[in-house]
Amino acid sequence: MKEQDVRMFCETLCLGSRQMGISLTQKQIDQMVCHATQLEKWNKKTNLTAITGPAAIAQKHFLDAIAVQPFVHQDKTILDLGSGGGFPGLPLKLLNENMDMVLVDASRKKVNFLKHVIRLLGTGGIEAIHGRVESFHQDPDFAGRFDAVLARGFAGLSSLASLAAPLLHPKGTIYALKGPTATREITSSLETRFIIQCDHYTLPLEEARRCLVRLTPKTKQFLNYTIQELF
Repeated sequence: MKEQDVRMFCETLCLGSRQMGISLTQKQIDQMVCHATQLEKWNKKTNLTAITGPAAIAQKHFLDAIAVQPFVHQDKTILDLGSGGGFPGLPLKLLNENMDMVLVDASRKKVNFLKHVIRLLGTGGIEAIHGRVESFHQDPDFAGRFDAVLARGFAGLSSLASLAAPLLHPKGTIYALKGPTATREITSSLETRFIIQCDHYTLPLEEARRCLVRLTPKTKQFLNYTIQELF
């Protein structure tokens, strides 16, 4: 990004994070600038995001990601499902040094981008993996491992639940970052299997409404089921 773009990105990021009550260190700001700069650079050749411009990237990617920090900061092992350009997983990892973060995406180009950014940041406790989540259900390195599975704009709640549940630790939680109408996706079948919490909030600056849906399996038996059982 050009110098003026970096300045606008930082101003938007810092103003928005302060309004959310999140204090960013200079190191975290610099790391997010690096991420945003590489996102813009790679996006010219690889379709990483339809969101462009420093202020929009700060608002709709970075602030949107760190807005859920109060809900997930105590989780230690997290999988970001369908991470794309690294959201929400990578900014959240930058806020939580002790968090182990795995970014997963089915697009090899996007995973190559994520690996590139991780190398530039020099941050430990984070990795990017290429693959479809279904292939991880029987993998001992993934099945039953995670305190939390994050997903932003990945799939409907029922589909997400079927894909994410086998990866959860028995007391783990699925976090779905959704729009304001997310409650319409809650089915009776989901209510049977999960404790469901919906947290509505508004992003700063652009006043965009969001909803974080939290799905926690009621019993261990609901961690593994087929998608057909959810409808």
